[in-house]
Amino acid sequence: MTVDALITETADRLFGRLCTHDAVQAAEEGGGAPEIWEAFTETGFAWISLPEEAGGSGGTLEDALEVLRLAGYHAAPIPAAENGILGGWLLASAGLELPEGIVTVAPGTARDTLKVADDGTVTGSVEMVPWGRGAERLAVVCGGVVASIPVEAAVVETKMSLAGEPRDTLTFDGAPADVVDAPVGVDSRALRFRGALSRVALMGGAIEKMSQLTVSYTNEREQFGRPVARFQAVQQHLVWAAQDAALARMAAEAAGAAASRGEAGFEIAAAKLNTNQAATRATKACHQAHGAMGMTQEYPLHHYSRRLWSWRTEYGGTTEWAKWVGEAVAAQGADGLYPAITGGSAALI
Repeated sequence: MTVDALITETADRLFGRLCTHDAVQAAEEGGGAPEIWEAFTETGFAWISLPEEAGGSGGTLEDALEVLRLAGYHAAPIPAAENGILGGWLLASAGLELPEGIVTVAPGTARDTLKVADDGTVTGSVEMVPWGRGAERLAVVCGGVVASIPVEAAVVETKMSLAGEPRDTLTFDGAPADVVDAPVGVDSRALRFRGALSRVALMGGAIEKMSQLTVSYTNEREQFGRPVARFQAVQQHLVWAAQDAALARMAAEAAGAAASRGEAGFEIAAAKLNTNQAATRATKACHQAHGAMGMTQEYPLHHYSRRLWSWRTEYGGTTEWAKWVGEAVAAQGADGLYPAITGGSAALI
């Protein structure tokens, strides 16, 4: 994964300065963090990877995924994924204007009823919209079109995810929208895979930070006259967490690199599956090593474990992606198994 070191340094410093424990707690209570979002947009990160001619900041998909990794690492309570590589990508790809404010995206659930009429008006509802209450526009891909809908035209039912992040229901009744035909390659499948990739990047950062917190805590906490990190049972938990942090980061980088080259369905599906499983194992290991301290509001571990358990269900849970990968590989036959594993999407029929 090739990323400008300045992007990593700048994003890490920005999030490290602003995403304090108190700031993340306050964002959960208030449903957002305007001051963090303002600083994020001032750096140009809000539109990273979107072409400058469309109003974006330029850069690559891999650059955007690195920013998302660091957003996950610092538990940044902002719509970093929705604004740029998801909602912003939909609008920019379709030639629609990027708004001044936040753009979010309808991730697509089985309960959504949204329809776009021939006259460009929108009726129905969409659920689980990230940060919907604070967005200016909602981007959707529906029935062969991409639509940019003003959120002010919606009735908003505020809801929260397990992570304490807004996941709202937006209902429209004949709302006007900017609508264009979806270009080739921009559809619900592409959005779902891109959304899964965004969650892989966020989760990789969160697992890494959770692992580091656990190492620090167990080296500081003493029992029977020595740090608990020196007990073999605790060391096993530390190893598991560190392994899963490395696995998740490698999965995100491999999938991101493949997506930058072209079709990457297999790589993204495998990355989401592996990262979902890694999040489950790492959360268990880190909480067991922390004991009761890990369950307190005053200690930051829950900022990461709750996000991981929320993100692992978004854009496809473990069962969905296991089924997808299994069917894709089975379709190649016995002789195609090894080429599929080593060649990825390029080797699939």
